[in-house]
Amino acid sequence: MAGTSSVVLAPSVQQLEKEGIEKVPEQYLQPNQDPIFVSNTTSLPKLPVIDLSKLLCEDSVELEKLDHACKEWGFFQLINHGVNPSLVENVKIGIQQFFNIPIEEKKKLWQTQEEMQGFGQAYVSLEDEKLRWGDMFSVRTFPLHIRHPNLIPLIPQPLRDNLESYYLEMKRLCVTLIEYMRKALKVQPNELVDLFEEIDQSIRMNYYPPCPQPEQVIGLNPHSDGVALTILLEVNEIQGLQIKKDGMWIPIKSLSNAFMVNIGDMLEILSNGTYQSIEHRATVNSEKERISVGAFHSPHRGDISPAPSLVTPESPALFKTISIADYVNGYLSSKINGKSYLDGVRIQNS
Repeated sequence: MAGTSSVVLAPSVQQLEKEGIEKVPEQYLQPNQDPIFVSNTTSLPKLPVIDLSKLLCEDSVELEKLDHACKEWGFFQLINHGVNPSLVENVKIGIQQFFNIPIEEKKKLWQTQEEMQGFGQAYVSLEDEKLRWGDMFSVRTFPLHIRHPNLIPLIPQPLRDNLESYYLEMKRLCVTLIEYMRKALKVQPNELVDLFEEIDQSIRMNYYPPCPQPEQVIGLNPHSDGVALTILLEVNEIQGLQIKKDGMWIPIKSLSNAFMVNIGDMLEILSNGTYQSIEHRATVNSEKERISVGAFHSPHRGDISPAPSLVTPESPALFKTISIADYVNGYLSSKINGKSYLDGVRIQNS
């Protein structure tokens, strides 16, 4: 991480919004960003939809669709995923209630300068850096020995138990999807799947309050995920996720009972650029809060580099070998800015 002496802990945006402000404080204003609103969404390309039940039946057409989605989009919606709908519904209800606990209770779970898990915001490392219009609650969940001993036990019941089941389901889904991506890439298990025998998983719940000047703020800056695979659940089905494709920001409307899945930087490295992580951002609106929960997955230890069978004289390695620990530490200490951190790992061919 960046030097903790310069870390600024962000206040609660939800609390700020509850106070009924009419004007956004200066520190949140980001007037120079790409325009948030898209006037005509009907003509925009539609995000691919992948049916997991068809993949499990070894449907070759569905495997081709998955391969295409990972190559051309880096993002897809996953349906028939096998996660119990009642568990998903209970998690959604619990998260909405969790963000509405009194601020005094939240303070017991707030980030500190030493520990960035808990309630707060992706940390701000400079006094004059702009803040994002959103709160989050983040926690590391796997492997078990890395869990914060005091944080998860403070999550209220029944949400805590429901989340335990949810963590396991997300982990299972991740491993399943990685296996089918391996098949689509035509690489050996030891070049991809074996890396995920021990998974590093973290969960981040996001709360984006309504804003009186939504076009002047951002819920989460444009970025690609530094992990291998992200599985996102829209909790209250309010639109706000946008992805950047062919230089254009495309708003994504989630399907009911679907997960949003996206390729992270590590998978772009492992696939030698065949599968690409994609820039995305979270926008906000003036009327309704948006809530989502992301599950982020990476191999827990070792090095990442392009899979050997994907490196040939015709397609040389595009990325350096880097330890997972170094990649994660570097990503966390860099400013969230598109795919700039991944670009630093690229081999620059002169």
